Amino acid sequence: MTILLLSLCLGFVSGLRTFTPLAAVLIRRGSVWGIVLAVAAVAEYVVDAMPNTPPRTGAVGLTARIISGALVGWLIATLHGGPGIAGAGVGIIGALIGTYAGYAVRCEAIKRMGNYPAAITGDLIAIGLAALIVTR
Repeated sequence: MTILLLSLCLGFVSGLRTFTPLAAVLIRRGSVWGIVLAVAAVAEYVVDAMPNTPPRTGAVGLTARIISGALVGWLIATLHGGPGIAGAGVGIIGALIGTYAGYAVRCEAIKRMGNYPAAITGDLIAIGLAALIVTR
């Protein structure tokens, strides 16, 4: 059960930021690919802050988040000796929840504090959650 909860939570982070949870898991495991994905995550933070970036609920953004959720869910489940398929499925569910919840919160945050502070806050939340989860 704990393994699937980790998959769900990292999937949720995939819904917030596509590359962050994958980078966190792979960095924690000492993989060079974690560094590559961390660079991709930083690029995502920059692009995400731009006002004309398409919404995460659009076809491309949503597809990327679902794939990320599936991969990170599978990865964290198998790393903990659990079922990869179940982890992937739960990761997808988490990614969908994170995508739509994150979108709603981001829209409200933009109204209250503006685009850039809302984007930076979202980045920090995603980084913090991913770091917290992968250390469990």
